[in-house]
Amino acid sequence: MEYQVQNPPTHITITTTTTATSHVLVVPYPSRGHINPMMNLSKLIVSNNPNILVTFVVTQEWLTLINSEPKPDNIRFGTIPNFGGSKDNFLNVVEAVMTEMEAPLERLLDSFIQPPPTFIIYDAFLFWVVGVGNRRNIPVAAFWTTSTSEFWVQFFHIFLQRNHLENDAEKLIDYIPSNSWIHLADIPLLDKNNHQILQWAMKSYQWILKAQYVLLPSIYELEPQVIDALKSNLTIPIYTIGPNIPYFNLGYKSHYLNATNDAAQNYIDWLNLQPCGSVLYISFGSFLSVSRSQMDEIIGALHDSNIRYLWVTRDETNRLKEKCGKMGFVVTWCDQLRVLLHPAIGGYWTHCGWNSVIEGVFAGVPFLTFPIAMDQPLISKIIVEDWKVGLRVKKDDKLDTLVRKEEIVVLLRKFMDLDYDIGRDMRKRAKEIQHICQLAIKKGGSSETNIKAFLKNIMQSDWKQDGSNGVQSQVVIENFH
Repeated sequence: MEYQVQNPPTHITITTTTTATSHVLVVPYPSRGHINPMMNLSKLIVSNNPNILVTFVVTQEWLTLINSEPKPDNIRFGTIPNFGGSKDNFLNVVEAVMTEMEAPLERLLDSFIQPPPTFIIYDAFLFWVVGVGNRRNIPVAAFWTTSTSEFWVQFFHIFLQRNHLENDAEKLIDYIPSNSWIHLADIPLLDKNNHQILQWAMKSYQWILKAQYVLLPSIYELEPQVIDALKSNLTIPIYTIGPNIPYFNLGYKSHYLNATNDAAQNYIDWLNLQPCGSVLYISFGSFLSVSRSQMDEIIGALHDSNIRYLWVTRDETNRLKEKCGKMGFVVTWCDQLRVLLHPAIGGYWTHCGWNSVIEGVFAGVPFLTFPIAMDQPLISKIIVEDWKVGLRVKKDDKLDTLVRKEEIVVLLRKFMDLDYDIGRDMRKRAKEIQHICQLAIKKGGSSETNIKAFLKNIMQSDWKQDGSNGVQSQVVIENFH
């Protein structure tokens, strides 16, 4: 059946045949890097408890993009109108989401007849969702979309101590408490050009304190010290439930089976012809990209290095295909996790988006890091300095550094040389971390245990707003100091 809400048109199509005992509303920020992990979480939830109904909120534009993707019957879409603002301007898009999305979400909630939502999982950046849930006496869980180390830096250093930090760019702060350090100058969120994003971020941390749970798309064993520190300083229940990637769609022994469509078959056929571990997979994400001048240097380096590579890019595809020659293969899209698990892949050149990095970790490949924005420099540091499974393309993680062709050629040849000592050590360590990942999602593993504990809370929740919801800011500050 279909419920209709007038002005604006909003609908829900119900396809489930399950009698749901709990109805979870999932509200992602409307972009690929946020929608994907929250959809994967939704699938994980209903696979663990088929009596849960999930309504996944998307804009009409995103519905057309993801509606054909397979999902369980008890996950349905709730659509809200598209937002204004130029899609080519990052700040305009963020502004539109933060100011125009709340009202249609409220109307969507008003349209539910049966069953009403009993729980909300929201993208932690969308702070206003907490207020929506609290006003309606619906408990909420904040889903943090990147590393726990980034949460620690932004919440405990920037949010709680901002007035003490603004004029001290060289100050070192600990992104793994008392263990690993980063300069404030290396945190893009504090750049003056990101002032408006910082303001939205500050509000999101303030409202996390009013949520009932925090969900982290990480694995405890990958960030144990910072997760322990976070739990000791916050009284909100915190669950590490990663990896929030589509691993449940893969058979561990069949991940390189033939593709199911002609477009995918092309790159899979090409990979099948390449020697084991010989191909560098390159992807800089689905939204932001490198500068034109940096792109020219990368193209020249790939040509001169004579290494095999599979490059996924949405920009300048024809120009790249002309330049890549016989050693490269360029596509506009691929099944990334499936590609990373292919035996021909020997490394991953990444922009350091958290979802992509976790897919690389799950696949057991080493990284070349090339951060472009926001949380990515810190994730690059984690890969290179803490996990020791990667090398920097840049000598530092500065976002505006231009790396010349000659430097990249030397690095590419060294990185893809399977007999090179550093490369051997990285690949060995990558396989060790892959094993940690696989243990976490097995029965009794840290992530499997946490998702079951969280779902038990959802099913047993009898929460009512009493004016003392969550943890108070002063308590957090006192705990931190």
